[in-house]
Amino acid sequence: MTLSAATFAFWYYIGTHIFPDVLLNDIAGPEGNPLLLSLKLSVDVLVVSCPCALGLATPTAILVGTSLGARQGLLIRGGDVLERLASIDYVALDKTGTLTEGKPAVSAVASFVYAESEILQIAAAVEKTASHPIAKAILKKAELLNLDIPVTRGQLVEPGFGTLAELDGHLVAVGSLEWVHERFQRRTSSSDLMNLEHAVMQDSSIGISLSSHSKTVVYVGREGEGIIGAIAISDSLRLDARSTVTRLQQKGIKAVLLSGDREEAVATIAKTVGMGSDCINASLTPQRKSEIISTLKSAGHHVAMVGDGINDAPSLALADVGIALQIEAQENAASDAASIVLLGNKLSQVVDALELAQATMAKVYQNLSWAIAYNVVAIPIAAGVLLPQYDFAMTPSLSGGLMALSSIFVVTNSLLLQLHGSQRSSKN
Repeated sequence: MTLSAATFAFWYYIGTHIFPDVLLNDIAGPEGNPLLLSLKLSVDVLVVSCPCALGLATPTAILVGTSLGARQGLLIRGGDVLERLASIDYVALDKTGTLTEGKPAVSAVASFVYAESEILQIAAAVEKTASHPIAKAILKKAELLNLDIPVTRGQLVEPGFGTLAELDGHLVAVGSLEWVHERFQRRTSSSDLMNLEHAVMQDSSIGISLSSHSKTVVYVGREGEGIIGAIAISDSLRLDARSTVTRLQQKGIKAVLLSGDREEAVATIAKTVGMGSDCINASLTPQRKSEIISTLKSAGHHVAMVGDGINDAPSLALADVGIALQIEAQENAASDAASIVLLGNKLSQVVDALELAQATMAKVYQNLSWAIAYNVVAIPIAAGVLLPQYDFAMTPSLSGGLMALSSIFVVTNSLLLQLHGSQRSSKN
């Protein structure tokens, strides 16, 4: 509107005196009226300028991108998520349920003096109301063996560590070695713990490929006795885990592994999927995971976190983009905290989301570039910059047509983003 007013003022008060020949143009009417010429040129500027192209440049591309993501099984919560995801240079991956299938099963049980069934009974009683996949695996194994599960009191769950409850008047803890070891005054000797771990790991390795399975050991401790047994949990590696890490690396994105599991188990999985030793972070609490995300962000990196459980929720919320895998079509703390939910529960969708975000932002930049270039070229022409030398001036009808075409171009270019989806389907 300012440029339109300036155009009118220039031609009416100055331009027609400096360039009197412009009054011979048809736009000035048969009598060469300077008021008519100035008015038409100012209307041309008002009509040909296309702020709607600038206004449509981003939302149309974002709308097509998010709807395309929905068809691909990506629940994207807001257009700004795509903008942040397109600039990601670090992807932090959880292990259990993310790189692995998230369907753990008990592969072995070992104890100093108790029978395997007794250790399973005690562990299942403590983990009965816990929601962690490992707890469900222990409970499922006990149910398969038709074991009677005792009733516990005062259950306490510490995410990332374990579960504590009272059973038959004694506190019982099930969880990581350090956490269970510190719960009780009576401590088991280091040599006994090493023998226990060796026994349970050896039993769990029978018939199971080390490269395609993740093995986690949880310990069972009881008040007055210390650690009384160990349970090995095996979880198979996702089929698309290695290819996903490879695709991320090919895009120049560094993948790091954050896990609360022991270092040996994490290192095995990392090596299998193609991660270096510098990418391994093991024995982490949920708080430590968040601290690592904060450190990477403080170093100037743009970080995406991929997880599936309550232990990952703080890190998902803290990362630039939190990506949650939806396990068994259920809402959980991870999906609530995440910016993107992978409804297909496939790790490869992480790269699909990244490619979609990059394609969407490319369309946004194309649209903005077109809209700016169009206005930079069209507005001066409409204002009559070519009139003195080339005797060329737009008419309001021509200006209106160009303005409409500019908006049509932006919308059409955004709709072409759907070709990204069809190309990806063809590759699959």
